[in-house]
Amino acid sequence: MIELAQSWPRPARPLPIVIFGAGSIVTDAHLPAYAAAGFPVRGIYDPDLAKARAQADRHGVRAFDTAAEAAAQKGVVFDLATPPAAHAGILAQLPEGAPVLIQKPMGGDLAEATEILQICRARKLKAAVNFQLRFAPMMLALKDAIDRNLLGEVVDFDVWIALDTPWGLWEFLRDLPRVEILLHSIHYLDFIRSILGEPQGVHAKTLGHPNDTTSNTRTAAILDYGDRVRCALSINHNHAFGRKHQACEFRICGTKGAAYLQLGVNLDYPKGEPDILEINTGDGWKTVPLQGSWFTESFGHRMAQLQRVATGEESVLVSGVEDAWHTMALVEACYASSAAPATPLARKP
Repeated sequence: MIELAQSWPRPARPLPIVIFGAGSIVTDAHLPAYAAAGFPVRGIYDPDLAKARAQADRHGVRAFDTAAEAAAQKGVVFDLATPPAAHAGILAQLPEGAPVLIQKPMGGDLAEATEILQICRARKLKAAVNFQLRFAPMMLALKDAIDRNLLGEVVDFDVWIALDTPWGLWEFLRDLPRVEILLHSIHYLDFIRSILGEPQGVHAKTLGHPNDTTSNTRTAAILDYGDRVRCALSINHNHAFGRKHQACEFRICGTKGAAYLQLGVNLDYPKGEPDILEINTGDGWKTVPLQGSWFTESFGHRMAQLQRVATGEESVLVSGVEDAWHTMALVEACYASSAAPATPLARKP
């Protein structure tokens, strides 16, 4: 098999990063990824000053006392590792034209995403949303294989998730009305868009579980791509019966070949298992040796692409807010479909 791209070029002169937020995603992903990629971090701000100072001391960086102090930094990339409700207020404080990475989702609903888009336009921000699954080594390799026509025309895309997800790690989502699609499957919907483009519509149902206080943790969805492409997602975060039959995988089939992927981080999160990419182009399944994983290398590749746009080394911003708004529109359509009445069965004559 030909060698497939799995990384993003680093900027020649990386800009320092100012992080808003000091939660688990910063500890588990952002800071380790930036350190591994050689991106300097200037400092961290969090409303919980003690938490920010603990992170800053651990990583030898500065802790800002106020959001305004952090937002006033010059010549940096801003990294908003914050809950969706906080995004708009921070973006409005950033210097005009600043590069900024916004933690997904782009707001709590499409109205908030539209407000964020308008703020970014008004302030001319070079703003991207952190849909870092696109930048995982396995996904970069898969997209490279598809772009090189190794699979032919993609006609089937299956997402199958059966996990026991520890939602309690994220306190901010405890009382949110939207959780599963907005905060988890949004990654899958965004990646599907990057491969198949915009669907014509969606059929979806999302719901909770009797043993879980989280508002919604299970989803079934079909994306309508017309008469040639079948795309389906089956998501269950309450498969709490041991590892044996849990799964977190994609199956992508084309007219010439197929790919299988395991998204290992979600199996025993955050410790995780290895990612897997296997491709069959007609001569049997072959494992693609991967150069890293979704957690944490993808975060470094995501930041590298934004930095290269900020420094003028690239002109097209991947997952910029203009594109990310369409992922939010797809999320909104899923929730609207879920809330709509189902087609009733015919009654016996």
